[in-house]
Amino acid sequence: MKLIRFGTIGNEKPGIHLDGANYDVSALVNDYDEHFFANNGIQNLRKQLEQKKLSEIPESSRIATPIARPSKIICVGLNYAKHAKETNADIPKEPIIFMKATTSFSGPFDHIIIPKNSVKTDWEVELAIVIEKKASYVEVEDAMDCIAGYVLHNDISERAFQLERGGTWDKGKGCDSFAPIGPWMVTKDEISDPHQLHLWLSVNGKIMQDGNTDDLIFNIPFLVSYISQFMTLLPGDIISTGTPAGVGLGFTPNIFLKEGDIVELGIEGLGSSKQEVIAYSKTV
Repeated sequence: MKLIRFGTIGNEKPGIHLDGANYDVSALVNDYDEHFFANNGIQNLRKQLEQKKLSEIPESSRIATPIARPSKIICVGLNYAKHAKETNADIPKEPIIFMKATTSFSGPFDHIIIPKNSVKTDWEVELAIVIEKKASYVEVEDAMDCIAGYVLHNDISERAFQLERGGTWDKGKGCDSFAPIGPWMVTKDEISDPHQLHLWLSVNGKIMQDGNTDDLIFNIPFLVSYISQFMTLLPGDIISTGTPAGVGLGFTPNIFLKEGDIVELGIEGLGSSKQEVIAYSKTV
């Protein structure tokens, strides 16, 4: 099943993507939020769909993030071997984790906003997972039971903020619009092996990233277990698993986003998204 949300910012409703069309399920579900996932929402929705005739969503509708704003967006850095190599970084002995501000959460076709004073805004296509049930100190062998599904994520990064301004990476990761998610959350039963997925990203039609999740250094069960040792994962939380080679920082000379650029990205089975880059202004 593919979960979507639609509607203007602040007025989103839940829906599903089925056979190439989007349908409204707001009469059945309040929202795809912590309460939904914690209370067998996916299973209950499946049962209700067997008995309901759904209304199709107008094609002009804005597609929003497929889940409501989570309590946490947790990201893993340098988790693809080829990406670590292109940035001249050592292979991590343990996962590098950082947080993206929940205010960076944005829809899959919303604008990327270059922050005020930014000079090095970059892209990162990533496979992200959505947590289904509360998880703390999870064993690796139990980790997949904690997952609701998977989403496409563009982990937008401001490299000067991230690497040249002192402290942790978070300040270069959490700017407004820096976490476009979607278009769908695909339930885990539809993805036979999340460690064998093609993922790609282009800027202005030129392929920049072209990789596969088989290059992950730390796999998904390990990441869920590892992160749960440091914080409780709540239903609806997102873990983004890292990016393959081909980020702007990895080119010589570096390539960074500028106003008017078009970023497109996708993951096998999870759909694709597209964002236009705009400059910060007080009216945005």
